[in-house]
Amino acid sequence: MNTTGPAGRPTAERTRDALTRLNTEGDVWVSTAHPDHGPHQVPLWFLWDGRAVWMCTKATSATARNVRTEPRVRLALQDTYDVVLIQGEAECFPAQEVPQDAADAFAEKFGWDPRAEEGTHLYLRVLPKTVRAWRGEPELRGRVIMRNGTWQE
Repeated sequence: MNTTGPAGRPTAERTRDALTRLNTEGDVWVSTAHPDHGPHQVPLWFLWDGRAVWMCTKATSATARNVRTEPRVRLALQDTYDVVLIQGEAECFPAQEVPQDAADAFAEKFGWDPRAEEGTHLYLRVLPKTVRAWRGEPELRGRVIMRNGTWQE
């Protein structure tokens, strides 16, 4: 197991590392909740556009139903040692109404264009409000690298 030392990485380094992962990784765990049905968690492909996380799911999925009722979501990148957690609100875009640049970038990244599918898909855009990042217990202190939509220094 790698250690990060007693103090861990400074905030600027954690932010840089988190942004690198957002730009290079393709899967994110999406956690939603419904007031009657409780929590729901599913992995989805995602695109980071430099400001927001974009995902796509069937319009009839539990994820889509949940965010229409309760838009607050939590996203988690895959690695449980190098943790990146994002909180924000999901904004829904039907495939016919998604901004073209986001949909084109999503299709290019994954080689799949939901706009061309039969059936209805929904794009979800999450503008992060809070981002936490840490590697192991030494980095729990100072793990908030974005607060109220502003990157910390």
